[in-house]
Amino acid sequence: MGLFKKKSVTLMLEQSKKKQLEKTLGAFDLTLLGIGAVIGTGVLVLTGLVAARDAGPAVILSFMLAAIVCGFAALCYAEFASTIPASGSVYTYAYATIGEFAAHTMGWTLLSVYVLTTSAVANGWSAYFNNFLGGFGLAIPKEFVTIPSQGGTVNLPAICITLAITWLLSRGTKESKKVNNFMVLVKLVVIGLFIVVGAFYVKPENWTPFMPYGLEGVIAGGAAVFFAFLGFDALSTSAEEVKNPQRDLPIGIISSLVICTIIYVAVCLVMTGMVPYTELNVAEAMAYVLHSVGQDAVAGVIAVGAIIGIMAVIFAYVYASTRILFAMSRDGLLPAMFSKTNASGVPTFSTWITGAGSAFIAGFVDLKELANLANIGALLTFAVIGLAVILFRKSHPDLQRGFRVPFVPVLPIISVACCVFLMVNLPGTTWLYFSVWVLLGVIVYFGYSRKHSVLQENNEIPLKKAN
Repeated sequence: MGLFKKKSVTLMLEQSKKKQLEKTLGAFDLTLLGIGAVIGTGVLVLTGLVAARDAGPAVILSFMLAAIVCGFAALCYAEFASTIPASGSVYTYAYATIGEFAAHTMGWTLLSVYVLTTSAVANGWSAYFNNFLGGFGLAIPKEFVTIPSQGGTVNLPAICITLAITWLLSRGTKESKKVNNFMVLVKLVVIGLFIVVGAFYVKPENWTPFMPYGLEGVIAGGAAVFFAFLGFDALSTSAEEVKNPQRDLPIGIISSLVICTIIYVAVCLVMTGMVPYTELNVAEAMAYVLHSVGQDAVAGVIAVGAIIGIMAVIFAYVYASTRILFAMSRDGLLPAMFSKTNASGVPTFSTWITGAGSAFIAGFVDLKELANLANIGALLTFAVIGLAVILFRKSHPDLQRGFRVPFVPVLPIISVACCVFLMVNLPGTTWLYFSVWVLLGVIVYFGYSRKHSVLQENNEIPLKKAN
């Protein structure tokens, strides 16, 4: 059946060798890109919200739970990225192992994950930016930083920053990666400052009760903060722009996740130790706890760092979503305009359509809703990549791999089970909205993609083995 027609690995490798996208990224750039994508709204915004609403001081356990699940998925990503260095992430991997319909569904899901994450991050950036301006008596009127459902008109700063980052990306990867690396380094310095200063104000009694909402709260918190770890997967969308993908991609994926997990745990310990967890139900939690202990100057520095650092997250996700559009368009599953590049090798139309869509959503939709929708999509893609690794080992056992997942199929099966478990713990409304998006994707596939698929037109026979 055409729905299960697979794209040959040989063709994917040939496409990745074509220099349609300029190869400018190394292991260091990838690690910073991963940290830039992961460390952002999760540590600067969600840590406080989840501690207050779901887990209390046990939010560190929520982060550890999410990190373990992400770690399993990261190993699967590393194997695929080092074996098939082609743009598209899970979309590409599903195309090689499960078939075209599954690949289209994964690509469609990834688009929602990246666009919604961009919007949610821009939403969080707006809170820090307005708080920073407020320190100078220049706060933006509430109606222009608040979405309609919360009594405002539009979150204007969120729209503006998304469009500004989109413009930067449209200039080219080589130029924009320098700005991204700077933003990530600033963010790491600021987080380090928070940990060092905040540690002097930690009161162990604030960690009691440690688990006020019980194990159920920790698990619910794990499902919520899963959003905070999204980003390392975005690295696999950059495969065709990496100088040595077989070596550098596994390094970038795994190292960025490990570094980010350590940072999250340290920040959560300090934050919940500085003030009672019940006070952390604010969007700019790091700045808030520093103000509460009289460290206004440091809080100001943190706010500036957050403003700069969160922009790196927006950068990473707009970048990733454009590469998904590029890959799907190149395969005929979306119109050709999405894969056209300019003289600098940038898919300009995809970049601007993604940025504009993300900006619109950021201006009008609640951050918590955006985070949950991004979570369910990401969990689904992580489950699929675990399944894909098992299938790929069977279909291409002799293919050279730069990295191999240990204990296959046991570890990928555990990864799939963990993802499904966390998905079940997400709200019913999230499932409803996500189902509507998937249904829309199915309509697009049967209405356009299947008819224009390059694979279907060429009637390509998938290879059982590629060397």
